[in-house]
Amino acid sequence: MKMTDCNNSQLSIHRSQSIPPGYKQTEIGVFPKDWVISTLENITKSNGLVRGPFGGTLKKEFFSATGYKVYEQCNAIYETIQLGTYYVNEQKYRDLARFDIKPGDFIVSCSGTIGCIYRIPEEAPNGIINQALLKICIDPDKIDPYYFIIIFKSASFQSRIKDNTQGGAMQNLIGMSLFRQTQIPIPSLPEQHAIATALSDVDALIESLDKLIAKKRNIKQAAMQKLLTGKARLPGFDGNWEVKKLGELGIFLKGSGVKKEDAISGHLPCIRYGEIYTHHNDVIRNFFSWISPKVASNAVKLRKGDLLFAGSGETKEEIGKCVAFIDDYETYAGGDVVILRTTGVDPIFMGYYCNHTPINAQKASKGQGDAIVHISAAALSSILVLLPPQPEQTAIAAILSDMDTEIEALETRRAKTLDLKQGMMQELLTGKTRLVKPEVSHVNHPPL
Repeated sequence: MKMTDCNNSQLSIHRSQSIPPGYKQTEIGVFPKDWVISTLENITKSNGLVRGPFGGTLKKEFFSATGYKVYEQCNAIYETIQLGTYYVNEQKYRDLARFDIKPGDFIVSCSGTIGCIYRIPEEAPNGIINQALLKICIDPDKIDPYYFIIIFKSASFQSRIKDNTQGGAMQNLIGMSLFRQTQIPIPSLPEQHAIATALSDVDALIESLDKLIAKKRNIKQAAMQKLLTGKARLPGFDGNWEVKKLGELGIFLKGSGVKKEDAISGHLPCIRYGEIYTHHNDVIRNFFSWISPKVASNAVKLRKGDLLFAGSGETKEEIGKCVAFIDDYETYAGGDVVILRTTGVDPIFMGYYCNHTPINAQKASKGQGDAIVHISAAALSSILVLLPPQPEQTAIAAILSDMDTEIEALETRRAKTLDLKQGMMQELLTGKTRLVKPEVSHVNHPPL
């Protein structure tokens, strides 16, 4: 159909409204006019974009106890490399020189979680990549290494990598010619440095929060080890602790009647057994399932002070994880939840205590099954516990709860900082926010 002059005019107006002055539309989005859209191939050195050796090039018989390291898969969770125990001798290293890795190079995973990138640190040994990796050697005169790793990890760039795979397995199916032509936005080197510095500062804050959270968790674990066993006593408490069975602390009930599809059927809070593993620790502080009055009529209503145990799980080590219900809200328990309706104990203390290592060992010994492990109310009722008087339970619970509150506040701060970083990336990596004035960014632009 032929477009009329009126339609042409409307299209021109739409484009002028969607693309701000000083910006341009490219194949990968809208960017400042002074930015260059380059390919990976154009920002790497000669022989700087190489896929690991395949076939019989790197056989196990070439491996030895000493020599040059064989770099293996990237770890997507910890962003580290698994060096393993493999080496190749000097002759084989020379034969595979095009696959060699040196400090400052990047390696990228091409199987499992594809697209995970890692930069080889200065102290790392030279070596070669195996078939599960790609090697990238960038040209520092064209792109800042810290900017490169930030842009490579960005959601938009990772999406373009996935577009160059078929079936999701880069190892076998990605076309290296397509990978080399994957596009990347390149501002001037001064602006790259500014972006990298800003985002690196946020990363440093996140890392410091991670270390602080880990430290606080370790302190809490040490406190639990002492306080929940009586190895350390709080001031003012010196009475004897008493051995009992869980079955002596109340009566056991069984949750029922809530299917997966029922979990969003209404407004009444509900605890499902899978959520005990994934969302709750020691004490229930939030709700993640909401059921209708009709569904609730077939479920078990909880009372303040109930202890909830996961009645099934994947391993004996995790079976019977416990959480305490301490609210007055009308709340229900789903199937595979074993409920201990307690009397004469502090429920918050018991929530912590029933997840303590010695109690977990008892629960594991009573789990039944292989693929799916179950623990019954009868098995739980026979578990032995060593309990202080209730006032001491309450004092211990208060200390551990304060520690959890502090950890939760740090985790909330970390989550907000991570959200801030994502927002900064969206602004800085598209040029919506400029840290270097556009007229300055024309200077020292990388020759691509």
